[in-house]
Amino acid sequence: MCSYIGASLPCYALVKYTSFWDFPIDRLDLASSTHQSIDTMVKTRIGAFGPWALLALVLLIAGSCVQAADEQAANGGGRRRRTHRRSAAAVADMMVPITFLNASVEKGAVCMDGTPAAYHLDRGSGAGNKSWIVNLEGGGWCNNARTCRFRTRTHHGSSNFMERQIIFTGIMSASSAENPDFYNWNRVKIRYCDSASFAGDAFDKGTGLYFRGQRIWEEAIRHLLSIGMASADRALLTGCSAGGLAAILHCDQFGAFFAGRSTTVKCLADAGLFLDAVDVSGGRSLRSYYGDIVAMQGVAPHLPPTCTDHLDATSCFFPQNIIDNIKTPIFLLNAAYDVWQIEESLAPSKADPSRAWRACKFNRSACNASQINFLQDFREQMVASVRGFSGSKSNGLFINSCFAHCQSELPATWNGTPTIQNKRIAKSVGDWYFGRAEVKAIDCPYPCDNTCRNII
Repeated sequence: MCSYIGASLPCYALVKYTSFWDFPIDRLDLASSTHQSIDTMVKTRIGAFGPWALLALVLLIAGSCVQAADEQAANGGGRRRRTHRRSAAAVADMMVPITFLNASVEKGAVCMDGTPAAYHLDRGSGAGNKSWIVNLEGGGWCNNARTCRFRTRTHHGSSNFMERQIIFTGIMSASSAENPDFYNWNRVKIRYCDSASFAGDAFDKGTGLYFRGQRIWEEAIRHLLSIGMASADRALLTGCSAGGLAAILHCDQFGAFFAGRSTTVKCLADAGLFLDAVDVSGGRSLRSYYGDIVAMQGVAPHLPPTCTDHLDATSCFFPQNIIDNIKTPIFLLNAAYDVWQIEESLAPSKADPSRAWRACKFNRSACNASQINFLQDFREQMVASVRGFSGSKSNGLFINSCFAHCQSELPATWNGTPTIQNKRIAKSVGDWYFGRAEVKAIDCPYPCDNTCRNII
């Protein structure tokens, strides 16, 4: 625990500046151009750091807090310098370099501005040498020329702005303590720069923007197969938010890449269960938004045919209309009170001109009884949407009653709290993947769960 006595400046810095990290990365780069990108927010807040560089700094500061406590106990100046060097080295060891898919440019697998797609790979070791996690990065979407052009000036639209090294945490961590079931696997993060959950395939001549998420997905997976994943004993496709939606959309496609092999293939979608819900004005804000994305980015041909054979393309961009027919085993991890959906789907500014929801959507304690009832109805819709899905023994669920968004890559939520029936998310996912137990965990309604790490 950080101390404010003696050598406490690093601890103070950690407390002062890490409130930023209470908000998952995906929430900080929403679709609306009225929101700042994560890079802008970070630079404004604490200087010219990229988001993953900031995380490295935070971890380094956290190490310094522990270091300071050790120093006070040891009271040795020489030990202080040695401990600091170890902390810096530990952070450097956690950084995972970027690889650009330059050879795939000629096949059109490019970001919105035409720059190469990219990924980060941390190789597995020991018993995990032939096991692979493929993580699809999230980061919102764009639905018109203005917002899409804006994103080409960020790492969500151009690889020119992508960090050259990032840190893997949570389910991507190489720490056996933090990530006991997957720490020694080959862990890959495919960077997100198409803005349609890796599902579009179009080119806009008017703007010169490429919407080639489907090609990026296919080329990245083929490349990974060529460098060792083809011989995998185990494979897990995962993603958070827009990446969680992508994991749902592509789950059976991922399984098909391993057809004829003995590989155990499963998928995990974190915060990807976006609902086609009625907003506070009686409209359907997210449906309208998704409709623009699907039309502009040429998504329809790449949606699951088991859905498009009887529903329109926009409906088939919503997971609730897809999940029952996915053949590959899949685990849904979601907060029943998903804060992104509360802020951007249920109570966006356009649906709330009187601003009656402004306080509530950013602070649950400011919600009145009527608003809480509205949120409870949203939870009921989410629970109802997975009833058919949960009937399959191969599928898994962890729907907790927290106000959160993305929980698999944050160390505190992945293998800390929240819990359901005293079981952490990491243990639940591991039990499901390895068949140690059936996991169909749905939390009781708010405010019953006192283990939540709420972010509003």
